[in-house]
Amino acid sequence: MIVDVPITQPLDYRLADGPPAVDGKPPAAPNAAEGRAASATQIEVGSLCAVPVGKRRQVGIVVGFAPHSELEDSRLRTLGPRIAGPTLGGNWLELCRFAAEYYHFGWGEVALPALPPLLRRLPTARSARASAAAAQGAPSGQSAASAGLPALPGLVRGHALRAEQQAAIGAIADSGGFAPFLLFGVTGSGKTDVYLGAIERILARSDGAQALLLVPEINLTPQLHARLCERFARHRVISLHSGLAPRERALAWVQAHGGQAQIILGTRTAVFASIPRLRLIVVDEEHDSSFKSHGGVPFSARDLAVKRAQLEAIPVVLGSATPSLETWHQAQCGRYRLLELAQRASTEGAVPVIETIDLRRFPAEQGLSAPLRAALDLTLARGEQALIFINRRGFAPVLRCAACEWLSKCPRCDTFAAYHKVGATLRCHHCGWSKRVPAACPDCGNQDLQGVGQGTQRVEESVRQTWPQARIARIDRDNTQGARGASRAGAAFDAVHAGAVDILVGTQMITKGHDFRRVSTVGVLNADAQLVAADFRAPERLFAVLMQVAGRAGRAGQASRVLIQTRYPQHPLFAALARHSFGEFAQEQVEERRAARMPPFVHLALLTSAARTMEQALEFLRRCAALQEGLPQAQAVTLFDAVPMPLARLASESRGQLLVESRRRSDLHAFLDAWLPLVRALGSRGVLRWGIEVDPQAI
Repeated sequence: MIVDVPITQPLDYRLADGPPAVDGKPPAAPNAAEGRAASATQIEVGSLCAVPVGKRRQVGIVVGFAPHSELEDSRLRTLGPRIAGPTLGGNWLELCRFAAEYYHFGWGEVALPALPPLLRRLPTARSARASAAAAQGAPSGQSAASAGLPALPGLVRGHALRAEQQAAIGAIADSGGFAPFLLFGVTGSGKTDVYLGAIERILARSDGAQALLLVPEINLTPQLHARLCERFARHRVISLHSGLAPRERALAWVQAHGGQAQIILGTRTAVFASIPRLRLIVVDEEHDSSFKSHGGVPFSARDLAVKRAQLEAIPVVLGSATPSLETWHQAQCGRYRLLELAQRASTEGAVPVIETIDLRRFPAEQGLSAPLRAALDLTLARGEQALIFINRRGFAPVLRCAACEWLSKCPRCDTFAAYHKVGATLRCHHCGWSKRVPAACPDCGNQDLQGVGQGTQRVEESVRQTWPQARIARIDRDNTQGARGASRAGAAFDAVHAGAVDILVGTQMITKGHDFRRVSTVGVLNADAQLVAADFRAPERLFAVLMQVAGRAGRAGQASRVLIQTRYPQHPLFAALARHSFGEFAQEQVEERRAARMPPFVHLALLTSAARTMEQALEFLRRCAALQEGLPQAQAVTLFDAVPMPLARLASESRGQLLVESRRRSDLHAFLDAWLPLVRALGSRGVLRWGIEVDPQAI
């Protein structure tokens, strides 16, 4: 049995009311939902059962049978009743086992959280009825997870596919067996058309075939879902993500497991959906950091999608206009097959002109420089739409006292509390702390408190003051949260598509996957923050987001411009961006990483600790580092000194990190296999918690 506890090996249990299992055929077990013996129901590999763990009971998964246990019979506890629900398949269990071994967590720590919450709870009479209803599936037609999603403007395409799109579809559909592809194409090149064409070909070849399409964010699923339902009217399309209600999520999951759903659209957790007849996996915007989980097991959905395709012996498509350098390197080395879309899909589609505005020559007033204001004037005069991108929400990053220089710091973190004019609050965007804006400076009593810097709220205010007759909309996390957040975001995007918005202000939420047909001008503010960041992946992320936001312009064929405000207009990143040359940028970055011994040329793991003081956090890491002495596997790795994390204090906890590096992935895992049991044996003396992350995205 595997259960959701931090142990690396399955637990042994005695089967209830019967002799030990022989040849993997156990006796019948009582059914938890019915409360009585179920003679027709056999416990088998993949069954969900109630099991005692310590002083409580929880749901576990059967992963095998044996006639004997290494434990003494007196120490074996009795397996509880089987729980009504799906029987999980061998490939699904193997995927979870691989993830547990690769990320160095318990098998059950991966498998149980991968189930919808309703399926991993011990049944009560009420939840048993809900689980049974979910297990029965939905009536014919669209499921609850796929109903009520109108077709959005600009999602249904009528143009013919270009030759390069047709060739890509053929290569994917005809690959046979495991075949990883990188679909590399400029924004607007029709990558989604290739996804849908490949899905269509594969579904047509085999009755009951299923396809999994992963997207980085929940807010992208309604639009793509509508397009899928329009294209595949005779197939059931479901969405799987954490934003669904528990019963709705369980229903969709069971439909995928039972084969009633042919197309599964989801965010990163959907990589663990049980899909027994899976024939194709697509990861859209594969470079997106949202595919990396940072809670619980820190897994990469993109990497697990490739592993799952290998287990299922099927093709997997990683699509992006700006691939991660790891994926790009795999394609350049021939491990992934490169499929390139060099042109925009529509003959009308025009690649935008990308320009920089030197803020040293043209200072920004209220966030907008004179050249950007002039461009917006022309756009509005032509009756076209503009988009202003700033990846910082709130009104200003910090509030300052003009008299004594007091700054609004978060009392729980080593960072500032942002000023939100809407709601008149100070908020920490890291830990969630908030309070009302003080009427006067807490230090000197001065009432002249000023917001420093720009956020979406301030830019929106500036735009409204400059163009009072224009129709303005803002989309960011602040106005799309809560129970009605998704509907507010959907209504705002609908208004943009319908031409009811002249200027859209927003964060990264507005850059991904949206086909704004009337946008001809894009302004980018505060790009330099990422350009000078300490993280070695910062240039890669900046290039990706700028290329994404640039891709929102000129999609209907109109002449379009992207204006980037910066103090570093001569930076090579902007030169490559202006030429729309990801290859040029990637080659330079790859060579820099080769010289600096960074991924993909080395493999990393990050041990982190959190304690009440920084000295406690670092001392724990130093004790962990000392455990490598005497381990033969330590010869193939490098352990760097324990140091504070970039955000050293978060939510009143001091945080440290210790980086482990190796040139060979196998050597890294061999060391972790030997070292981490010793670390676990230390316990948590002196620290609140510690964790291990393989392939960290930020260090």
